[in-house]
Amino acid sequence: MDKMFVIRCKTYLSCVSHFPIGNTGKLKRILSPIGYRCKSTLSSEDNIKKFIIENTEVVGDHITPEIRLRLFTPNCRFWYARPELWPFSDPYWAIYWPGGQALARYLLDNPGVTKDKKVLDLGSGCGASSIAARLSGASQVLANDIDPVATIATTLNCELNGTKPFPVVSKNLIGTKPENWELILLGDMFYEEQLADRLHSWLRECIRTHHTQVLIGDPGRAHFEGHTIRKHLQKLADYQLPDSVREQNYGLTTSTVWRYQPLA
Repeated sequence: MDKMFVIRCKTYLSCVSHFPIGNTGKLKRILSPIGYRCKSTLSSEDNIKKFIIENTEVVGDHITPEIRLRLFTPNCRFWYARPELWPFSDPYWAIYWPGGQALARYLLDNPGVTKDKKVLDLGSGCGASSIAARLSGASQVLANDIDPVATIATTLNCELNGTKPFPVVSKNLIGTKPENWELILLGDMFYEEQLADRLHSWLRECIRTHHTQVLIGDPGRAHFEGHTIRKHLQKLADYQLPDSVREQNYGLTTSTVWRYQPLA
């Protein structure tokens, strides 16, 4: 396996202030750098949908059992298959990350947060937070992930849950002119220092321009805990993670939802 990718996986999955970097195990094998270099032969959206359906499992044993998702599990062949066989970029959308789980749980438990609001789910991945926002009464939802395959996976997950369709776009919105979103959601997005810096700056501008409310879900990753953004957060809720999620995230036991409130 590509050594640089092993480092990247370790940084993302084990980069927590109170947990050492360890063996990245099976999850490493399904998040392969080969995908970046491998051009998919699955050219049509219908073929990609078929491929996703055939190579994921419908899962509901997480902290939001109300939401079913197509994810990678040990029952899926690409959990064990040689990574060069995977035809797309790294399938981060096929993992329900703990920050996203906490964020979706919070929305479902507190529907007033999203009711009748225009919501942007930034770095939407599998689309769980977007689906939670829709189920909680958001008037408008936009899911945004720079991986085009993630946008298709989100559409499939939306259909799986019988939710009213919402748009899913792959344009990178970070740094663009802020639109009038009433709520922006970010789950497990602070996994890289440069990205954290860009998010801090852009989110601050969104709040300054449109008084947008920003909610962040994070299990305590180092680039989040050590960033200056932590000085501007209000804790809203902590959630215990299921055993399966703890195992895949190297002993993380909880995930937290924060409100971002930068100083003027």
